[in-house]
Parts: sequence; C-alpha cells; structure tokens
Amino acid sequence: MKTPLNKFVIIVLVSLTSNIINAQEFQGKAYYFSKTPMDLGTWGARMSEAEKKQMAARLKNRLEKTYVLTFNKEESLYKEDEKLDAMSGATDSWGKNFTPGVQYKNIKSNEFSQNQEFYGKQFLVKENLSKLDWKMGTETKQIGKYTCFKATCKRPVFETSWWTFSWSSLRNSDAEKKADSIKTDEVANSKAEPVEEVDMMEIEAWYTPMVPVSQGPGDYWGLPGLILEVNVGTTTLLCSKIVMNPEEKIKIEPLDKGKEVTKKEYKEIITGKMLEMRNNRGRRTGSR
Repeated sequence: MKTPLNKFVIIVLVSLTSNIINAQEFQGKAYYFSKTPMDLGTWGARMSEAEKKQMAARLKNRLEKTYVLTFNKEESLYKEDEKLDAMSGATDSWGKNFTPGVQYKNIKSNEFSQNQEFYGKQFLVKENLSKLDWKMGTETKQIGKYTCFKATCKRPVFETSWWTFSWSSLRNSDAEKKADSIKTDEVANSKAEPVEEVDMMEIEAWYTPMVPVSQGPGDYWGLPGLILEVNVGTTTLLCSKIVMNPEEKIKIEPLDKGKEVTKKEYKEIITGKMLEMRNNRGRRTGSR
C-alpha cells in the first residue's frame, strides 16, 4: 500500500515530466542489458575451473544480451541488439532458435505479437497482451538518474519461457504428465472435478514515474511509469540508457510476417521438431 509521501512523490514526478509525453510525435528509446548466470548442473561439477571459464566464454552471447525498447504513449517495439559471438566472431545461430524475436505491444488495443524464426521458418505469435496483476510496493531505489518504485506480480512459468526449449524441462514435463495422469485416475475414481495446477513465478520490477508511460521490456507493462528493471528467475533485465525523442524516428506498427500461431502452438511445434531430430539421430546411430 502506498504511503501519502510516496503518492505525493509520484504526483510531483509525473507533473514534472508529463509535458514530454504530450508532444504529438513523442517517442522514446530505452536500452536494456540482460544477464543470466551460467548453470551447468551436475555436469559442471566434473569440470575444472579452466573448463568452466572456457564454457562461460562460449556461452557469453547467450547469457548476456542487449535489447532496445522503442516506445510511444500506446505502442512499443522490443528487439535484441545483436552482437558477434565472442569466440567465433559469428552470430549465435543455434541459440537464436530459442531466443525471443521482435516483440510488438499496444497497451490501448491490448495487442501482442512476436516474430520467431525456428530453423529457417518464420512464425508470428499473436495473442492478447497478458494481464499482469501488479502489487505496488513502497520501496524505492535509484537507477541512473531515475527514481524507481518496486512492484511485484506472479505469472505462469510458461509465459516467461514459451519460446525456449531444453531437454531437462521436457523430462520434467513428462514426469509431471505421469503424475497428473495418476491424479486424474484418482479424481475419476472419486468422481471429483480435476483441478489444473499452474507453476507460477515471482516477478520483481522497478518503474519510474519520471517517464510516465505504461511500457517496459518484453511483454512487461501496466505500471504508472516506464519499467527500468525486471527480475525473472535468475535473469535480470536492467535499463542502461534512455533517449527521449531521438532524432531518428522508428515507425512502430504491428508485426505481420510469418505463420500465425499462439504461444502454446509454437511451443508444441518446436518441441515436436526437437523430438523428431533426436529420434532421427538415434535411428542413424543404431543403423551403423
């Protein structure tokens, strides 16, 4: 719950900066840096420190990324600022199959779309913008020159990673399906209604009323100010620079290229393809 002092601070900050937003052709750019710690699991326990450092260098382009959010009062485009792989001097073509593509959102019309390329095929993931039930905190901190306020919410784990794939998550999913099957049989025998359980994740965000737009990186939005930091699991997204009304304007419009699918359909497509590749590889190995 907000204190009277916090309410007063927000009102003052918004009044001082709202004249920027009132410009007819208002546009802004926010630059974000994301970092995820390397997790090698049990495999890493068998590696030497030198091998771990070498692996960290190879994975740097997947674990550390930069993004650009171009926004106005209602719409935004969010995309990765691609860079060369630190080891090979080439883009990370394998990792690109499992990273978020260009994202568009319109907070007025509740639109969300995202371009995804998977092994040369173009997809357009299109759904309504996910609603986030933010809980407003009273904590504040400084990010650069901007005063930020804390907010938290919970959202399904699926919503934070539907474009990714890992064999470990597939094994966990198979185990969960077996457990759910047992529960379903038990429920059927007891004639009770099945209850679907959804894994949830705590999201922490920091927003600034000094840039009074309800935008943020990725599909995060819905706060009374630009979101400058988001913590999702072990990944942190942090804004490093904001440019208000840049000289070079970018046309912000809905995405329209690729086969239109939902998030769930896209997840099923890439999972099915990975299983097919694994099975084909297994058959080739067995025929030798």
